[in-house]
Order: sequence, then C-alpha cells, then structure tokens
Amino acid sequence: MAEILDQIVRELFAGNAKAVAELVEKALNEGFSPQEVLNDGLIKGMNEVGVKFKANEIYVPEVLIAARAMKAGMEILRPKLVETGVEPVARMVIGTVKGDLHDIGKNLVAMMMEGAGFEIIDLGIDVPAEKFIQAVREHKPQIVGMSALLTTTMIQIRENIKAFREAGIRDTVKIMVGGAPVTQKFADEVGADGYAPDAASAVDKAKELLGLN
Repeated sequence: MAEILDQIVRELFAGNAKAVAELVEKALNEGFSPQEVLNDGLIKGMNEVGVKFKANEIYVPEVLIAARAMKAGMEILRPKLVETGVEPVARMVIGTVKGDLHDIGKNLVAMMMEGAGFEIIDLGIDVPAEKFIQAVREHKPQIVGMSALLTTTMIQIRENIKAFREAGIRDTVKIMVGGAPVTQKFADEVGADGYAPDAASAVDKAKELLGLN
C-alpha cells in the first residue's frame, strides 16, 4: 500500500486534522481514487481508533480528536466521492431523544459511523418521535440510532418505537439504542433491534444488523 495512505492512517490516529486534510488533498492529486483514500486511509484509520478504544487503550478525548481529523479529511473527500458516484455503505438517522440534551455519546457514534463509510443524518438533541419519523420517510435510512443519557428519558425510546409502529414504518428500518443507562435487557424489552455499550461497538453492531460484516 502506498506510503501516503499509511501516513493518513497515522495522522488520523494522532488526531492531526490539518495534516489529514493536506494528505487527502495530496493523495487525490497524486492520482489515488476517492474510494482508495476513503477505504485505505480514513476508514482504516478510524477502524484502528475503534479497536484501541474497545481495548481501553485510548479514551473518549482521543477518539473525539481522531474523529475531528477524519472529518477534516472527509470535507475534502466528500465532493470527490459524490462526483465519482461512490455510494455510502448505508444511511443512518441518529438523534438524542426528546427531553435529553446530551450529545457527546451521540456525536461520537455519528463520527465513528461516518468513519466506517455510513452516511449520517444527525437530528441533534431533544428529538421528538415525529421528527425521527419524518426523517425516516424523507431520507429512507437503513438504520436509526436513538440515544438517551438519562433514566428519565430512556422511556422515550419505548415511545418512539411505539410511534414507529403506529406510523407503519417500524419494519422499514433497524433501530439501535444506546446511552449510559441503556442496557441490552432494556433494548430487548422495548423492541429495539440492537444495543451497543460504546461507539466502536455501535459500528460493529450496525454492520451486523445490516449484514455488512
């Protein structure tokens, strides 16, 4: 593999946003395809971040810094990917449920997902069921991620899934849930398709649910 793509992986892991952006630009100028830069540079780098994060070798601050570097590279790469018609692996709508204003965990999952080649529609925080439903109808995602950081807002996940059923869209998407108080048991009880305890596991779970592994 080309040295420049290895450099992208290293600089992304180190969280050097400026260096990643410059290297992505350079790789494209040297004739690498947007797909190669994405897969063998940015996605490979974020995969390494995910592996180390799961092994508790790095922590949330390092992941956020690496994700920011990935984003800087994606800003240069995205127009080229669109030009060459490179499709994302899947589309995901994500948001923190109504009544909950926490977004670090949700942002982390969104960044890790984007780093794995997903297209992300981020609805933000305090998202009511209707907004999730509207986004599903509009964007036709394969997967929806709902985050709750409070025991008091967890119940909103149950309400959202119920609203999806009533709107007749429950069977059109996979629903993943997460957040500090959320557990696998809770996910099973409310009828979610998947649960992940952290952002790196969320990527694996999403791929598993969609048969992308």
